[in-house]
Amino acid sequence: MNYLKEMGAPVTYNNEVKLLMTGHDKFVDLFENIRHARHHIHLEYFNFRNDSIANALFSLLAEKVKEGVEVRAMFDAFGNWSNNQPLKERHLKFICAQGIEIVKFDPITFPWVNHAIHRDHRKIVVIDGKIGYTGGMNIADYYINGLPKIGKWHDMHIHLEGDAVRYLQGIFLTMWNRETGEHVGGPAYFPDIPQLPDSIAEEIAIVDRTPRETPRSISHAYAASIQAAQKSIRIVNPYFVPTKSIRKAIKNALKKGTEVEIMIPAVSDIAFTPDASFYIAHKLMKKGAKIYLFNGGFHHSKIMMVDSTFCTVGTANLNSRSLRYDYETNAFIFDPKTTNELNAMFERDVQNSTLLTPEVWKKRSGWKKFVGWVGNLMTPFL
Repeated sequence: MNYLKEMGAPVTYNNEVKLLMTGHDKFVDLFENIRHARHHIHLEYFNFRNDSIANALFSLLAEKVKEGVEVRAMFDAFGNWSNNQPLKERHLKFICAQGIEIVKFDPITFPWVNHAIHRDHRKIVVIDGKIGYTGGMNIADYYINGLPKIGKWHDMHIHLEGDAVRYLQGIFLTMWNRETGEHVGGPAYFPDIPQLPDSIAEEIAIVDRTPRETPRSISHAYAASIQAAQKSIRIVNPYFVPTKSIRKAIKNALKKGTEVEIMIPAVSDIAFTPDASFYIAHKLMKKGAKIYLFNGGFHHSKIMMVDSTFCTVGTANLNSRSLRYDYETNAFIFDPKTTNELNAMFERDVQNSTLLTPEVWKKRSGWKKFVGWVGNLMTPFL
């Protein structure tokens, strides 16, 4: 944990975390706490897919506005554009007419393609400054229903209460005020948090990545956490094409005898990157890592467990897009109980996975191996 402090990451000690391991769990929990909001609801997402879940969410938010609750929502313009069911201008006008403030982050204005580089990939909700959420899920019904081509969607989110919520709030309001020119802030948005009993209080560091201010914060936190491991490292990540610093950290961990287990999905929602991921995973397998190919759908979780003592859950993929370009937020949770809940999930998912072996690798076609090799060369851009 000291290395996170040295990086300047805020570490708080008065927190309680609940893991939300399915889309159903996330949306039930989120909707229930929105219903009890009294002052404000803040939402920052890569995208809101125009589907049943989003429609239900905006209907609920409109009801809260009628009760006098402030509602602010932000989504990434590129994330919306890349969504196959985007919010269109007519949808935004209708949402605004309900009294919900909703803005696009960094609209893409052609021909200035530089706007497509640094995107807001965060998923943050803050309710009354007391309850926070972050993790891998946007607002879409496929987190519950899956998708036809890849099957069930597996993902991870956290419900957070305590002092760390202040930092999620600060992240949201910084982005909101920059984008809108407003000056939202003050004690009403940062209320005092009651002291939790020592028996349940958890230590949490919120590590946030902004392209200019903290460009390598999450990659450094991952690499340092891997280097700090004494016994075991478990990683689940959907787009596993890690930067050199993280690959080096994994290799060093293997050299000193740390057990490294990495789970990647056998199927993906995008092309090309999975082949690069398989190529890199195969290289690490030859160094001694255990690589599991998850067969139960698409595992979109972004988690890591270290030594059964601490873990991270957040928005960052282990690729250059997340670690070198986008706005991201991860919670590093220093709690054996939460860590072991994730370890138990990992062990369950191993039962529905294929261990990557030399024999399994040989079954991949020459074309797939070639595509993976090319993808490996393009790791700085994926």
